[in-house]
Amino acid sequence: MTELQLLQAYWWLLISVLGAALVFMLFVQGGQSMLFCHRGNETHLQLMINSLGRKWELSFTSLVVFGGAFFASFPLFYSTSFGGAYWLWLAILISFVIQAFSYEFRRKKGNLYGTATYDICLLLNGVFGCILLGVAVGTLFFGGEFEITRTNLLDAGSPVISRWAPTRGLQALACWQCLLLGVAVFFLARTQAAMYFINNIDADSDFDKSMRRATLINGTIFALLFVVFVVVLFTTTGRRADASSLIVDEPYLYLTNMLDMWWWGVIFAAGVVLVLTGILLTAFTSTRKGIWLSGSGTILVVVALLAVAAYGNTAYLPSNTHPQSSLTLANSSSSLFTLKVMSWVSVLVPFVLAYIWYVWSKMNRGGISSKDLADGHTY
Repeated sequence: MTELQLLQAYWWLLISVLGAALVFMLFVQGGQSMLFCHRGNETHLQLMINSLGRKWELSFTSLVVFGGAFFASFPLFYSTSFGGAYWLWLAILISFVIQAFSYEFRRKKGNLYGTATYDICLLLNGVFGCILLGVAVGTLFFGGEFEITRTNLLDAGSPVISRWAPTRGLQALACWQCLLLGVAVFFLARTQAAMYFINNIDADSDFDKSMRRATLINGTIFALLFVVFVVVLFTTTGRRADASSLIVDEPYLYLTNMLDMWWWGVIFAAGVVLVLTGILLTAFTSTRKGIWLSGSGTILVVVALLAVAAYGNTAYLPSNTHPQSSLTLANSSSSLFTLKVMSWVSVLVPFVLAYIWYVWSKMNRGGISSKDLADGHTY
């Protein structure tokens, strides 16, 4: 493996970890989708919003860092997906923007729209933010309708390398495989939100019972959807670059990758066990730590899936209309110099993660109870 290939593999691993962290942090969106189930109890509702309000910046930040890492290491993907499928990504961005101002203005003095209006915005972000992100990630496995023509850079009138179908990424919503992943991510987010509420909120027994019931119901739906997704993924035909860099179809590609790179298969299986264990323990015991088992498992599963989506010369963004335009780590990365420089910058990542963990621990210490609603700081 050359130095360039080693750096490409390193940066894809880093992106996979960031993407996994983002999927875990979507429990904030999952919790927002559950708010209207508790509008009959103002105390429960405000406790849920205050609990999520302490964490919503982390999911937004994770999304931005995820996109920034792609821009630095694989700019052709950034320009192709973010720049070409822009209606899909704009829809995602808008859903997160309305989340930001909803927490800011929901209970602000002079609010002319009432809290219900901002609660609806949080609901929209909770539902569409999860599903649309899942659909966008689904294109890494099931592809999109685009063509890459590098010589277009010489066209002064329209120096656009990648061109998408007129729907600009929205056609992914018509891809049932991508939509399947999006809905699965949504129910995973709701499941982990319920577990997070149990861990973070000190409320009455009725609230605890409702969250454990929500964990079981949403967790069961997620598990069924995820099994279907895995079967579809492992039986689908993917694309790989051969020795001459020609993109060729390969049946059962992702299953083959999982078996050939067996360590990712082990990580994937361990993650699945942790997620299911967290769900079952939360639903059928009195534990409040299920979120940590499920969250750790989620990160392992997502990292493993993204690994087999790109390693082994796999096309991690297949083109369904022009197969030779499919993106691999080799044909879409930054230069060796850029990857080297950015790798030194990435040394700071552990310190950033340590800071996030420190802040998380400080904000979570003691959890949230009705007493916290009386201190004047409510969302």
